[in-house]
Amino acid sequence: MSAIEVLQRVYGYSEFRGEQAAIVDAAIAGRDALVLMPTGGGKSVCYQIPSLVRPGVGVVVSPLIALMSDQVAALRQLGVRAAYLNSTLDYQEASDVEAQLRAGQLDLLYLAPERLLMPRTLELLAELRLALIAIDEAHCVSQWGHDFRPEYLGLATLADRFPGVPRMALTATADVPTRDEITQRLALHDPQRFVASFDRPNIRYRVSERANAKQQLLRFLQKEHPGDAGVVYCLSRKKVEATAEWLRDEGFDAVPYHAGLGAERRAANQSRFLREDGVVVVATIAFGMGIDKPDVRFVAHLDLPGSVEAYYQETGRAGRDGEPADAWMLYGLGDVVQRRQMIDSGEAEDGRKRIERSKLDAMLGYCELDTCRRQPLLRYFGETLEQACGNCDNCLWPPDTDDATQSARQALSAVYRTGQRFGVSYLVDHLLGKRDERASRFGHDQLSTFGIGQELTADRWRRLFRQLIARGHLDVDVGGFGGLHLTKSARGLLKGEQSIRVRRKAAAPAGSSRRARAPQASLAPGDEALFERLRAWRKDEADEQGVPAYVVFHDATLRDIAREKPADDASLAAISGVSAKRLERYGAAILELIAAPA
Repeated sequence: MSAIEVLQRVYGYSEFRGEQAAIVDAAIAGRDALVLMPTGGGKSVCYQIPSLVRPGVGVVVSPLIALMSDQVAALRQLGVRAAYLNSTLDYQEASDVEAQLRAGQLDLLYLAPERLLMPRTLELLAELRLALIAIDEAHCVSQWGHDFRPEYLGLATLADRFPGVPRMALTATADVPTRDEITQRLALHDPQRFVASFDRPNIRYRVSERANAKQQLLRFLQKEHPGDAGVVYCLSRKKVEATAEWLRDEGFDAVPYHAGLGAERRAANQSRFLREDGVVVVATIAFGMGIDKPDVRFVAHLDLPGSVEAYYQETGRAGRDGEPADAWMLYGLGDVVQRRQMIDSGEAEDGRKRIERSKLDAMLGYCELDTCRRQPLLRYFGETLEQACGNCDNCLWPPDTDDATQSARQALSAVYRTGQRFGVSYLVDHLLGKRDERASRFGHDQLSTFGIGQELTADRWRRLFRQLIARGHLDVDVGGFGGLHLTKSARGLLKGEQSIRVRRKAAAPAGSSRRARAPQASLAPGDEALFERLRAWRKDEADEQGVPAYVVFHDATLRDIAREKPADDASLAAISGVSAKRLERYGAAILELIAAPA
């Protein structure tokens, strides 16, 4: 079958989305590829379909063995011959998978990087014909990224061991330096780069200063997300446990997840979250990579993430089904102090610490914005959004602001006159007129900008610099010493052609808004009742098979069925997400359910 025939027959979708077709074509043609696509954008199709079209078995490298079972179960629902090899299998089970591989009875094999690099596994793969090698969560190879995994470094050997086998590196978060590092460290050969839009328009971004965190979270959950599945991120294990217990006391079905829990309890809590409706998981960043659950309606941060990349990836676990979801965050001065102490007390070299401080400043600058949040978030990944999004707190409830144009011009002038190579701390001292050895050595104490900013405190200057960076008027040299330099957009401010305002007061209280629903998510009352019956039927099916409900059907597909009410196999097959295998397996039951009296 061709790629489009596989998409239609196996997956039940009529056409590819975005760059999927071009990515699939490149892999089928034998090209290496670097794929950046947001969570929920359809990355898995990009390597699964070439594995079905090309001769041989596709090998998928994935960092979390806890998710492989569900990923394989979802593929088997579609009639795809898939398996995994990891430490959860006993000797006989692993031997059975190896026998299937040697007999050519598998289309896809999932492996963790450490399992793949074992001599026994490499020898086994050398016996096989490989369709392609897909390296998921490829940002893990970057030592400058937010989730470095040392075991990923060994994957560069695949280029020499399996010449001629196309390799595809995929990730949802990577800035430009990280993309270059992925290419280099995985030894991709002249890879075709595909960068899909990072925009997730269905996610509403909201940030508030912390006042009473528990009450703010409680209002948010009770008013906007009662009964919804979601993730609450905390910085420490102790806070995770305390928050989960408090939420349970408040009537929520909440479970903790962090690296300090026993492996069995961690796996059980993750399984509950994936397989049951309405479970809230309270977690450290140890939770979430590769989570496939499509109906996560909110991601809440009770502590400040360490970088924009981490924030984007964590919030991206909400709304994978394209329906409305919230990215909700509280932050405070204590977060910043704690994060900086973690960086300073760490064992990383000075260059790494400078980069981590710059990333933290960028995250704090994002929190302090008074303009559209989506624009700088996308700009961070090299994407431009011309118009304000209309779906973040600042667009919906504009905060009070003060004119900071004159101070901004002074800050930009100081950057320019000192040579565009110094960091924020030095520039703040320069504006405040603090003399030190460097100021005298470089002659900066003789410049017109020296000491012109004494009307502001050091904290207010730092906040303004963060805003100038967040809005794209200044760039940080993260690969060097954290020096700032002007961008093209700074010209308008310097010349007095533009103005800038900065937030005066805290944002609207988190949880104060009504939940927004996209028009396509709404159903007529009768259709809503059928949708709930379909969901109940799906839960029974999933429980009987021991798989998450979304593996049987996504909510979006059930909603379309409830709206269209197909009366026969042909009209049911026309619903997006109803594959040939699913029609064969579930068609009669669904049609009977539709025809039954309400």
